Amino acid sequence: MQKEASAEPGADRIEKIDPRFLTTLRDHVHKTLRTAILSGRFAPDERVNERQLAEQLGVSTTPIKEALRQLETEGLVETLPRRGVLIRFNAGWAEEMILARAALESMIAHLAAKRIDRSEAGKLEDIVALMRKATEDGIADDLISLNETFHEHIHIASRCQYLSRMIERQQFYDASIRRVIHSDPLERGKALAEHAAIAAAIISNDSDKAERVMRDHVVRSGETYLNIVFKKKEDI
Repeated sequence: MQKEASAEPGADRIEKIDPRFLTTLRDHVHKTLRTAILSGRFAPDERVNERQLAEQLGVSTTPIKEALRQLETEGLVETLPRRGVLIRFNAGWAEEMILARAALESMIAHLAAKRIDRSEAGKLEDIVALMRKATEDGIADDLISLNETFHEHIHIASRCQYLSRMIERQQFYDASIRRVIHSDPLERGKALAEHAAIAAAIISNDSDKAERVMRDHVVRSGETYLNIVFKKKEDI
């Protein structure tokens, strides 16, 4: 009887790097590892091995070391003497990130409702229409892209400078979180209704409502994310 080939534990959690990306290998390794961490594929306090990660990604250890150093500056991992590299991203970290994002996005929405012009309002309506079509078709990738476009357009309409720079520090979490959230068809429907309400409040220049519905949307989406990734629900 033929013996099955052995595999390293967790070897299927991250994919090998596409050879097309070798010209910017460091960035792609960093993005791949960051996405894996933020999607909950590594447990909090789990020790990661550079050589195993290199084998799983099909790269040398050099870009792995560089990516881990960058992830450490972001607080997602920590290097400890004699213990190696440990995952530090956990439910508490995610909760703080969600609350920070809710505060920033809600204030940006508040200002967007005050400052949006007619052309920008029409564009926001068009984006919501595209989101509705993607939701009906169940195309998660399109929804993720449109979600980013929706929030970016609100940032533009708000004409914020300081707040926009602050929110950029949180952008690297979004794609991972949205991919997890949009895997649920019920969540996609809720998100559409919330995005439509946010857009309506901004277009009607109701700044207080825009602030409130944006915050509620980010917090509720965050609760869904915590429940999916960390297998629990938190009231945040």
